[in-house]
Amino acid sequence: MLSDEGKVCPPGITYRNRGEMAESPLDLEQLQQTAKAIRRLIIQMTTAAGSGHPSSSLSAVEVVTALYFGGFLRHNKAHPRDPHRDRFILSKGHAVPVLYAALCQAGYYTVEQVMTLRKLGSPFEGHPNMKRLDTIEASTGSLGQGLSLGVGHALGTRLDGLDARTYVMLGDGEMGEGQVWEAVATAAKYRLSNLTAIIDQNGYQQTGATREVLDQTPFAPKFEAFGWHAQTIDGNSMAAVVAALQAARQVTDRPTVIVAQTKKGFGILPVLEAAGDVNYHGKPLSKELAEKALALLA
Repeated sequence: MLSDEGKVCPPGITYRNRGEMAESPLDLEQLQQTAKAIRRLIIQMTTAAGSGHPSSSLSAVEVVTALYFGGFLRHNKAHPRDPHRDRFILSKGHAVPVLYAALCQAGYYTVEQVMTLRKLGSPFEGHPNMKRLDTIEASTGSLGQGLSLGVGHALGTRLDGLDARTYVMLGDGEMGEGQVWEAVATAAKYRLSNLTAIIDQNGYQQTGATREVLDQTPFAPKFEAFGWHAQTIDGNSMAAVVAALQAARQVTDRPTVIVAQTKKGFGILPVLEAAGDVNYHGKPLSKELAEKALALLA
């Protein structure tokens, strides 16, 4: 079956808000199990929709899981627009299934709701729409704009005297947009220590390998030249992601960037390789391929 039994997402682990960190160390195994559940739901949603970007969503799962379930992102299920919340902006908006799946796991939505992805009239659109869902911080999908929006949030919360952090996830393909680098310069100018950018460097974009379209690597030295604190990690290693987010939180004098080197379609790569397309951009898995992918995630 392509959908899990029951209407409510399993809770995974109890998510820990930044202001309520548990004294015990994070249980990486629990985070990894939650990541697996999120991957299953991404495949189920996009295959049921018959459209979407599963591979772009799958590469980002570890980062999104760590943010929402590892105690790094302060969020309030009862009051999603609480001004004291931390902000997460998914600049690579085509990967929104990963965000919907995480919000479902956190109890904001039911499986039944998110399974209406891309259906006519559904608020779970193919790109994030803050006018339809109050858990969405920014309407994105026109690539290259998310970091500018993040700079605005970081500046605004600082001016309001709020202890709130802003996280922005970008794709490596959109790093070719000039507006991204204007935002990088602006964040450095205002020393936005409450801003963390995360680049999902999965190596591919719509038209092919990112290095062949416009090679901007390595990213970290470029950010450092602007005055940012930079880390480069294995973005599909939960331990590495958690350590990087912890390190970023300790930086208090400048913005931070985490270059997360990932693999597109991580978790179901054998299925994509057998299908002859490791990019698999902008198309869902067939029901047959979805069954094979879900079997890998059982």
